[in-house]
Amino acid sequence: MTMRTELAGQPQLAYVPGHAFGIYIHVPFCATRCGYCDFNTYTASELGGASPDGWLAALRVELRLAAATVGSVPVQTVFVGGGTPSLLGGAGLAAVLGAVRDNFDLAVDAEVTTEANPESTSPEMFATLREAGYTRISLGMQSAAPQVLAVLDRTHSPGRAPAAAVEARAAGFEHVSIDLIYGTPGESDDDLRRSIDVAVGAGVDHVSAYSLIVEDGTALARRVRRGEIARPDDDVLAQRYELLDATLSAAGLHWYEVSNWSREGGECRHNLGYWDGGQWWGAGPGAHGFLGATRWWNVKHPNAYAQSLAENRLPIADFERLDDLDRHVEDVMLRVRVRDGLPVALLDTDELVRAETLCSEGLLLRQRDALVLTDRGRLLADAVVRDLLG
Repeated sequence: MTMRTELAGQPQLAYVPGHAFGIYIHVPFCATRCGYCDFNTYTASELGGASPDGWLAALRVELRLAAATVGSVPVQTVFVGGGTPSLLGGAGLAAVLGAVRDNFDLAVDAEVTTEANPESTSPEMFATLREAGYTRISLGMQSAAPQVLAVLDRTHSPGRAPAAAVEARAAGFEHVSIDLIYGTPGESDDDLRRSIDVAVGAGVDHVSAYSLIVEDGTALARRVRRGEIARPDDDVLAQRYELLDATLSAAGLHWYEVSNWSREGGECRHNLGYWDGGQWWGAGPGAHGFLGATRWWNVKHPNAYAQSLAENRLPIADFERLDDLDRHVEDVMLRVRVRDGLPVALLDTDELVRAETLCSEGLLLRQRDALVLTDRGRLLADAVVRDLLG
């Protein structure tokens, strides 16, 4: 059962040594709202007077309070996500990283990533980001098929994402990632093949690919409910995943997490921290953080976020303290998803028996002291976790 403890209305937060520490920064701004998106993002008409300058000023205060809470812990990874971080421009994103450096010590080999919408990037912007200290770019392409982008309400042209990837590499970024979405109504196998070919042809060393999920409250969900477009079919999604895996593997990008493929050395270290039990501070409106056994999340709207920090208090909306069972469930759920597998030592006697059954069914494979999902197991990863935990 999840336990909660409070001190003056706030959780007791403390970094536990021995775990990788990262910082996630949420940029809540978007030029338009994509039909499938349920992230905490705001277009200009929804901001109620909030601005990027006001957000950055509030972020500086949160990072100062975070550093006072965490102490002198070297930051291994920084990830700037959104929203659309690239709307801040090169100078704005350089200022974000500067705010991190003003309050924390970055490890010598720190990975520093920003997400970017291809339409709001340029060669000059990538050069500015590289000079500022960013080491990794994650581009939201989603698809190379115009009709698929139209269903998703994406505004960039099909050719802009690969061009941006080439520009980022020319600016000195060794690590460039492209995001894909598969299973969009109207997408064909050939559409997905073309999207993969375009991504690989752009010279990226990392691809993230996610099946389209129809989230309640989104424009896409309303269109599905009205019968304008079909809900993604599970069998088609499985077939597309197999196509993705085979094509990317043949191109030299191999899975290291169920939805992520990379060349050797191209793995996203920040995300690996999430899956491998790391700790992180989540800064920005709606951001989630995790320290020790406590998870918390910030207030969502940029105005409420800024108001809290103007009063010199952390903008925490709520939190939960995980007990041993909660932590165990999360360890199994997350670590089974990665290529290194779930350490056998984490499982109790009953779970080991269930794991043997899953191995006999061809869903798990025991490799030395870990359990690794088979190709079929990756298609049924959620069911594997449920069966393991009983």
